[in-house]
Amino acid sequence: MENRRLSLDSIRRPMVVSIIAAMDEQRAIGKKQQLLCHLPNDMKHFREVTAGHTVIMGRKTFETLPKGALSNRRNIILSSNADVHYENTVRYGSLQEALKACAAEDEVFIIGGGSVYRQAMPLADKIYLTLIHHTVEDADTFFPPADTENWVETARQDFAKDEKHPYSYSFLIYSRK
Repeated sequence: MENRRLSLDSIRRPMVVSIIAAMDEQRAIGKKQQLLCHLPNDMKHFREVTAGHTVIMGRKTFETLPKGALSNRRNIILSSNADVHYENTVRYGSLQEALKACAAEDEVFIIGGGSVYRQAMPLADKIYLTLIHHTVEDADTFFPPADTENWVETARQDFAKDEKHPYSYSFLIYSRK
């Protein structure tokens, strides 16, 4: 916890750093640079939770977005390559730089990919997680393990599979203790 506080000294609080992700039962979040499966309610949930906020993502995650920058959100791309420029986005060389630039905001969302989630985990205050009750074969990108001693589940909604959703799933919210 000491390292977390030291690394956030230059970032004005009470900004909430939130992670939002969908993962399967083995913590998989991607396969061949794509989402694990199509869950329309998860996409709707993602839009509702992140609308009006800044979303921070790695370059590879951005490049998988079918329509480019996400509407009704400030899109920040993390890339060490200063030549990276995409329409309706801002680029920062590090997560720390991006968070400093967002210091006046109430809540920012880390939306992937795997390496960005790993960097953000020690800084995060909240995790919005869609848990897909299934294991995807040949997944190649995984969500980092969370230290369960530092997190508490604060909300949960469970949903059964149906004609639009091939697997049952849960929306979970975790807050740092």
